[in-house]
Amino acid sequence: MNKLVQIDDEYINQNTIFSELILKIKKGFAAQNIMVPVRHHHDFPNPEVGSDSTVLLMPAWNPGKEGGVKIVSISPENGRFGLPSIQGVYILMDTINGGVKAVLQAKNLTAKRTAATSALASSYLSKENASTLLMIGTGALSFNLIKAHASVRPIKKVYVWGRSLIKAQGVCEEMKNEEFEISAVETIKEKIADADIISCATLSKAPLVLGKYIKAGQHIDLVGAYKKDMREADDEVVKRASVFVDTMQGGLKESGDIIIPLGNGTLKTEDIKGDLFGLCSASNQGRTSDNEITVFKSVGHAIEDLVAATYYYNKFMNE
Repeated sequence: MNKLVQIDDEYINQNTIFSELILKIKKGFAAQNIMVPVRHHHDFPNPEVGSDSTVLLMPAWNPGKEGGVKIVSISPENGRFGLPSIQGVYILMDTINGGVKAVLQAKNLTAKRTAATSALASSYLSKENASTLLMIGTGALSFNLIKAHASVRPIKKVYVWGRSLIKAQGVCEEMKNEEFEISAVETIKEKIADADIISCATLSKAPLVLGKYIKAGQHIDLVGAYKKDMREADDEVVKRASVFVDTMQGGLKESGDIIIPLGNGTLKTEDIKGDLFGLCSASNQGRTSDNEITVFKSVGHAIEDLVAATYYYNKFMNE
């Protein structure tokens, strides 16, 4: 019987090297041999807080090697309880004998793999000399997205915006010893045109990245807005940009950033330039010029979870 290993959030936080994790995820998408059923997405009422919560089940198998499933709950109002909005576990299994190899806390695993995936997309879609990043959002993902993007591009300046200026300043204070300059901004408008990369990780239902303010050559990384009625970029952004998604399977069905423009005719399915399977296997072309505006919409994929869980498990077992 396999020895059951438990890997907590602190271990994951202390043992992430983004350049390593990004390469692992790239190989996972390029290999195209990991089996991924459609994930279960269940919304349910949460009358205590007056807002729906969500449960996600994300299975994946690499036949003859490892497999697993992530079970995640998303409760957007958890701030009032002093809890993160995303909580869950990852169950890593042996696909040969079916035994459970490890149970990993999913909070940091999800944050790290999400940030690494955005940075992987950026390595194809942002300009190679991109040096300025605007981070929209101040949650746990913001720290990871900043570090991940800085691992693939020569980031020298970072601007942070949040609905709370104090929280934005808190992100900057925590990251003041990084190799780039970082500062909080009071409005998105004041720095959006200065950014080579705009990364947005919020639960906003109204667009925050507006097409009238973006400029040629920018890369826009949309990470939040995981529901059909949420969006972080407006129709003008979609009109002006080359649009990519993490996967066609999830990208076209789960987030308002894609669903709403598809529904109102701003975007057609055939307009979407590609996904990570295509980019990582070189069957889709990424950025084609320095003036091109690119958008990457991430909704998350079980390949990322399986690859990340395996990455941390192997590190843990080899210590």
